[in-house]
Amino acid sequence: MKKFFNAQEDLDFIPIMPLNESESDGAEIDVPEQLSLLPLRNTVLFPGVVLPITVGRDKSIKAVGDAYRGDKLIGVVAQKDSNVEDPQAKDLENIGTVAKIIKQIQMPDGGTTIIIQGKSRFAIDTIIAEEPYFKAKISQLKDDEMLPDPDFDAYVANIKDIATEIIQLSPNIPSEASVILRNIENATFLIHFVSSNLSIDIREKQELLQLNNLRERAELLMQFLQKELQFAELKNKVTNKTRTEIDKQQREYFLQQQLKSIKEELGGDHNEREVKDLQKKSETKKWPEAAREAFKKGIEKLERMHPTTPDYSVVYNHLDLMLDLPWEEYTEDVYDLKKAKEILDADHYGMDKIKERILEYLAVLKLKGDMKSPILCFYGPPGIGKTSLGRSIANAIGRKYVRLSLGGIHDESEVRGHRKTYIGAMPGRIIQNIRKVKSSNPVMILDEIDKVGSDFRGDPSSALLEVLDPEQNNTFYDNYLELEYDLSKVLFIATANNLQSIQPALRDRLEIIELSGYAVEEKIEIAKRHLIPKQVEAHGLKSSKFRIGDKVLEKIIQDYTRESGVRELDRHLASIMRYQAKQLAMTGALKSVVTVEDIEKILGKPRFSNELYKQAGIPGVAVGLAYTQVGGDILFIEAILSDGKPDLRLTGNLGDVMKESAVTALSYLSANARKFGIDPSLFEKKAVHIHVPEGAVPKDGPSAGVTMLTALASAFTGKKIKPYLGMTGEITLRGQVLPVGGIKEKVLAAKRAGLKDIILCWQNEKDIEEINPDYIKGLRFHYVKMMKEVLEIALLNS
Repeated sequence: MKKFFNAQEDLDFIPIMPLNESESDGAEIDVPEQLSLLPLRNTVLFPGVVLPITVGRDKSIKAVGDAYRGDKLIGVVAQKDSNVEDPQAKDLENIGTVAKIIKQIQMPDGGTTIIIQGKSRFAIDTIIAEEPYFKAKISQLKDDEMLPDPDFDAYVANIKDIATEIIQLSPNIPSEASVILRNIENATFLIHFVSSNLSIDIREKQELLQLNNLRERAELLMQFLQKELQFAELKNKVTNKTRTEIDKQQREYFLQQQLKSIKEELGGDHNEREVKDLQKKSETKKWPEAAREAFKKGIEKLERMHPTTPDYSVVYNHLDLMLDLPWEEYTEDVYDLKKAKEILDADHYGMDKIKERILEYLAVLKLKGDMKSPILCFYGPPGIGKTSLGRSIANAIGRKYVRLSLGGIHDESEVRGHRKTYIGAMPGRIIQNIRKVKSSNPVMILDEIDKVGSDFRGDPSSALLEVLDPEQNNTFYDNYLELEYDLSKVLFIATANNLQSIQPALRDRLEIIELSGYAVEEKIEIAKRHLIPKQVEAHGLKSSKFRIGDKVLEKIIQDYTRESGVRELDRHLASIMRYQAKQLAMTGALKSVVTVEDIEKILGKPRFSNELYKQAGIPGVAVGLAYTQVGGDILFIEAILSDGKPDLRLTGNLGDVMKESAVTALSYLSANARKFGIDPSLFEKKAVHIHVPEGAVPKDGPSAGVTMLTALASAFTGKKIKPYLGMTGEITLRGQVLPVGGIKEKVLAAKRAGLKDIILCWQNEKDIEEINPDYIKGLRFHYVKMMKEVLEIALLNS
């Protein structure tokens, strides 16, 4: 069975009036002991309430027909599960309502509709028949007797108010429903009427019907009404908000249509022209099939989008990037090796090793026609021309040049790009620079690759692993571009000052080419060929003729600078040019030659002096050769003995490795004291203090081992160390001298400092052979294997 006028999803109330409100208590009818039962699927009938019911099941039609022909009374009960098509006795609720069939109507489609009115509640005692329809023995239920209760009256008034409020909030309920509610005087009928029409679950309605106490029924109904009111308020709020949004969208759509019409009158839609321009550019674009397909899909997506949507500009910018990138556009390499060599020689003095490497690359490219570009890394101290060399290489082979500064980059997205869905997203710097130079085979300088940082935003050096691998970079993936891009034709040149701070996996992908510092002779040539002409032009002195001689330049280099590169020299030359410019402006004339006296007048007294190293020192002071971030340098190592408990003190901001070298030197000397003419008892009653001056500068490394041992031996024997002598090398407890690195830098530093003799490990002889003989003229090299040889050379007998 089902309601004829069933509550739909959007109806909260169905106002159904009783035929006679006063008849709702069922007192005027005689309820028989046995009664036919009418199961209802989705409805609970309450006493006094009138309902139209459509009867569809054969059993129900027969039961209704027999009852209508008889006393017109029938027991209406709800099914426990409305999905059961053919209910059994166990599927029926135990409590129902005795109903009187007011009217039976035969419908045109063969169905039967009845109008029934609930009379009183009953309980099923026993089911006495299931065929041809349910019959049961029943007991009539009476509501508990109600005493005068002001609280109950308040409940009834509240029920009426809340029900009226729900009707007003529900636009699909007729306004007449509230009039009906106001006119119901009988409290019991009001509760039943509201319960019947309330849009709650069938089990909750059955729960209301089963309560014998009318006050309890009213309390429970109040709870259900409160929930229904909250739902109605929320539903009303959402409906109003949705209606407002729809009205706003309709208004915007109307305005956009008007705007579109105006634009068409003025000569077409700007956005349509933009899309057509993109399509026109793509027709002549030379690019891979994957890029072509991606562009086609992007254009189709753009055509479907409204220009005011946020995603429109994202898609447009992405397509614009794809068009701007030089997918398969390459500049033609210049294979004239002689001309390339001339350009490299003209731009940079020296650097023969690097120039040879570039010419080899060009030679292979010329013979083979195509090859994967190597990943070169120029490693050396600052100021020697690593970055500017990249521009010279680009000029020499006829390629475009672009520099990417990696110093201080922390964000991985700087290399790989951002996802284009993010606000402010952009491609990575690699793709940006390729887009800028309009060539897929430029010379790209990755400057300061050792300064790349890493933090919570990612590790850019890891993102560079794909870029700097010739086997992988032909399919480099940029997060913004979302396509693979071929970087294999790009000639990447990285620069670094410190290899130790480069990630090992990244360093493994680089072909390391070491650039050592310049000798004095090289710096003089660089100054004459490049620095002086540049500074003359920069200071407006091109028309004035004056000369700076080699001796003057040598004095500036030796007395005012201590560096591997030429940056400080360039600054001092700029100071000289400013002085000359001032003289020219004030007097109108310049001296034809800048003299040594002029230099001291302009630059002040010399900052450095070699006299210190030429003097014969006191016992316990040795000169060591060191390698620093700015190139080679010399350092003193001082050792002194004092009476007291045996102890070794080390000062001068030394690192752990250097401290261990001092301990090793003292242990070796103590173990071999008699060999070197030292009284072994001295080691039991003397405290040793080793100090390395310039204590504010951190120092570390094993190469000071030889120097420390020499200083200690000098202190214990009282013998002076040979003047003009410098040394470098690592030592072992067995007295062996081991090779160290940075030999060229150290030797050039020794030459600048005016030293004459150098002690080196015999295995470092090959490093000396690589240095231009002109730069080390006047230096004597002593190659040793054991510490005994060092002390024989270093310590003076007198």
